[in-house]
Amino acid sequence: MLRCIAVDDEAYATRILAAYIEKVPFLDLVGTTTKPIEALLWVQEGRADVVFLDIQMPELTGLQFLKLCGNKCKVILTTAYPEHALEGFNHDVVDYLLKPIAFDRFLRAAHKAYALLAPPATAAVSASPAPPSAAPNYMFVKGETKNKFLRLDFTDILYIQGLKNYVSIFATGQRIVTYQTLRELETQLPQPPFLRVHKSYIVSLDKVRMVEGNMIHIAQDQIPVGETYRDAFFRLIRDREAT
Repeated sequence: MLRCIAVDDEAYATRILAAYIEKVPFLDLVGTTTKPIEALLWVQEGRADVVFLDIQMPELTGLQFLKLCGNKCKVILTTAYPEHALEGFNHDVVDYLLKPIAFDRFLRAAHKAYALLAPPATAAVSASPAPPSAAPNYMFVKGETKNKFLRLDFTDILYIQGLKNYVSIFATGQRIVTYQTLRELETQLPQPPFLRVHKSYIVSLDKVRMVEGNMIHIAQDQIPVGETYRDAFFRLIRDREAT
């Protein structure tokens, strides 16, 4: 097992990384923090094998963190800014993940770290291609109180509506409002069956009852198809009709 910590000055980003880490059998989440100084102390104490590290942080940048921690752990950089990739690799980072981070891309980076840090005997066994990890069929969303998370099966979700910094998830028999952006949630959903059809809506194609003009009918509700997403949506509908 590789002991991991996630460091980002945005709490929602650490939650996404934590959820990804917990899906991978050979990764062990030992902590998340929005304070890079705290993470640096953990590294100095030898508590982490791998650090998932944001670059743009006000207290201490990721590149400054790299210089201070030396070779005491392996680092996988996470950022929305690709221009820092070269400097990151000059510090011998394992990988460089661009936000929003898809799970399959995260998994490839995790396997790179495992190949570098696994004991020799284990590394020899893992030299043959490992079977792909089964994708989870659920996710956890933040509840209405602190440290409360709700499990939500993907098969229960009808559609999701974005409301500024909140999203409203319409599922079978319930509606959940959670403090998260639609873009953040989109990275956690399998595509397909989930598809962004409007700047404010994601739908489950498995739940679409009918498409009439530019309106999608799901249960008793109607969801508009945005102009930006219209061509891709109808192309997918036609492809599914052909099969």
